[in-house]
Amino acid sequence: MRGEYKVPGGKLVAVEVEVTDGRLSRVAVSGDFFLEPDDALESIDAALLGMPQTATVAQLTTMVESVLGDHVTMVGFNPEAVAIAVRRALGHATRWEDHEFEIVHEGPESPLMHMALDEALADAVGAGTRRPTLRIWEWGAPAVVIGSFQSLSNEVDPAGADRHGIQVVRRVSGGGAMFIEPGNTITYSLTVPASLVEGLSFERSYAFLDDWVLGALAELGITATYVPLNDIASPAGKIAGAAQKRLASGAVLHHVTMAYDIDANKMLEVLRIGREKLSDKGTKSANKRVDPLRSQSGMARGEVIEAFKDHFRSRYATVEGGVTAAERARAEELVETKFGTPEWTARVP
Repeated sequence: MRGEYKVPGGKLVAVEVEVTDGRLSRVAVSGDFFLEPDDALESIDAALLGMPQTATVAQLTTMVESVLGDHVTMVGFNPEAVAIAVRRALGHATRWEDHEFEIVHEGPESPLMHMALDEALADAVGAGTRRPTLRIWEWGAPAVVIGSFQSLSNEVDPAGADRHGIQVVRRVSGGGAMFIEPGNTITYSLTVPASLVEGLSFERSYAFLDDWVLGALAELGITATYVPLNDIASPAGKIAGAAQKRLASGAVLHHVTMAYDIDANKMLEVLRIGREKLSDKGTKSANKRVDPLRSQSGMARGEVIEAFKDHFRSRYATVEGGVTAAERARAEELVETKFGTPEWTARVP
């Protein structure tokens, strides 16, 4: 059995394994990585022999680390990458190539409906009734979207929100607040089965799921990098922020909002962005934090989105799709019972 794992920003690790009586009886690690000294590869293979086929990524990582002394140099990969490749070889994890993705790009929705659609579609992916899905959002109204654990009063100035007619909604994932005006942001959700990120820490799964969009930005001439934990940035400034939720249904919801043409002054009238939050951003002013995607690409928003979709299609198997009637009915129910209720919006006052 063979498994592969491409380290985001790094090299490919491939592992061939054989199993006898529930344990690894043969392990052969290979790839385009760099490793010194040469015989360290044999030590890695030997360390994994006899491990149960049910071993976790953490257990496999520990075994690899146990034979790596200070004299061993790994470039482009690490012990965890080897462990993930082993798990994939054993059928516990899946690759991008194992899935066909549905691309959904429909008309504008209300902020509340977007929150509900994320959960409804994620539940469908987890239940196996929907393919893994890339959904491009179109906003029907301006909004502030706060993270699941943020304090409503600490993050939003209600007078500013009322003055500019901006609705405040709360999403299911953590992270920070997003300031949204229709046409000024590019937002998408990538909803995948948990098997695609099996064994990856939250930090590594952010980089893993954001890797395709870094490639899309590169095709537009924008040199972008992943900045832990959840930012995408270029030398000119921050481009995007991501948030992620692993649901009990067995799906992973990863959504990203990119700044296309943010009205920074209006944003500062609505959001309360304190000095502590800016302390690790290398800037003293929040309106310097977000560099609009328009200024870096020179393209219309719609053109950028189409370029993103084309890049995604070039990397993975895709079909065009849409929200089903059953999924929309479930989302409407979630608006009424959860996302549209003051109990949810002010769950952290």
